[in-house]
Amino acid sequence: MRNVIKSLVVAAALLFGSTACSEEANQGYTMLVPAQPAGAKKIEVLEFFSYGCSHCFHLHHDLGAWAKKMPKDVELVYVPVIFRDSAEPLARTYYALESMPNFEKMHDAVYRGMHVENAELFDLDSIASFVAKRGADRTKFTAAYNSFSMSSRISRAKQMIRSYAIQGTPTLIVDGKYVITGLQPADTIRVLDAVIAKARKERGKK
Repeated sequence: MRNVIKSLVVAAALLFGSTACSEEANQGYTMLVPAQPAGAKKIEVLEFFSYGCSHCFHLHHDLGAWAKKMPKDVELVYVPVIFRDSAEPLARTYYALESMPNFEKMHDAVYRGMHVENAELFDLDSIASFVAKRGADRTKFTAAYNSFSMSSRISRAKQMIRSYAIQGTPTLIVDGKYVITGLQPADTIRVLDAVIAKARKERGKK
């Protein structure tokens, strides 16, 4: 009898867990297990992206527009994904551009180069030539691309990909635990707003 009761309890727990996961999926997000540390001051939104990803390109316009109006208690952080060595040059490109003036303009330009202009951006020389033609200082870009701190930033990005169990792009992680991926751009933004509100409410209870 004791074994029967134990089995029923386990079955109920599994049923409750699967129901909760189903409800989360129906709302457009899943939970990251285990959750990762989140910023104490602001609700952190991480976008794991790749310049070469067509879905990231399609989300880029909507997410960029959202970022210009995002709540003051929220911060958006881009994390370039490096699933293989061939992706590292574009990840270095992101971090190099982030440290230079006109980042948003150049960030847009690289996306357009990859998906509209069919630019071949695969190494430092091709990328430096591309950004220089669009207004970036080639010398400063090259220095940032090859800087001592770049290696640590690339290592940090790779560690985050593992810690957040990133399987594809684009993937948004909100407050270290809510995962949004696989949605159309408009739905992504809708779910993002809903999840931020949920995270804000939960923080208020602490």
